[in-house]
Amino acid sequence: MDTSGLYRTVTGFADSAPVWVQRAFELWTEYGLWVFGVLLAAVWWRARGRGGARAVALALLAPAATVLAHAASEAVKSTVEEERPCRAVAGAAAPLLGCPPPGDWSFPSNHAAIAGAAAVALVMAARRLAPLVVPLALLMAFSRVFVGVHYPHDVALGLLLGGSVAALVVLALTGPVAAGVSAVRAGGTRADGTRARGIRTCGIRAGIRLTGPGPGGESSSEVRNVPGCRMP
Repeated sequence: MDTSGLYRTVTGFADSAPVWVQRAFELWTEYGLWVFGVLLAAVWWRARGRGGARAVALALLAPAATVLAHAASEAVKSTVEEERPCRAVAGAAAPLLGCPPPGDWSFPSNHAAIAGAAAVALVMAARRLAPLVVPLALLMAFSRVFVGVHYPHDVALGLLLGGSVAALVVLALTGPVAAGVSAVRAGGTRADGTRARGIRTCGIRAGIRLTGPGPGGESSSEVRNVPGCRMP
């Protein structure tokens, strides 16, 4: 796949862009993934406080799916070993960022894969975020070409790979994880609804910290003030 011509066009546009535009893209391409991290954390925090077992499962799976997408991208990158365009494409404008060292391969773009995975996982967990995270993921992908460190096909297929891995992981594991969340929340509760002392372990109580107690569940103070269980 040869997208070197489009790469020259985009990097030429970047080279002639106003300095403030260049700096904005440099900042976004370097630190934009933190925005997805904050959104992932916010979705989890909201789900554990208000959501049912399925909502919590989706919120927990979102970062896990993103990590797995990154791992898949790294595996493909190590197999394909495509040289970076900032070294391979003759006649292109100099990259705005320093060209990554030899051995840091180009295909696919890890940034695009992570952004694509996070966007898909976030939309599956909270659909109302789609108008925000989808454009942000596309902007992250474009920024990698704009600053001169990736071919257009690197970022396009990075988005596709990340999004596909995230979707498959979330679809495959939502049911089992939701069942696990329900089990953690209900751990040690008898059929009559009373707590069974000595049955619930510190691990279960730590799990409730992760999943939230659920509607009508035990409060954080109940989880914290358990003899022999040191909780923050």
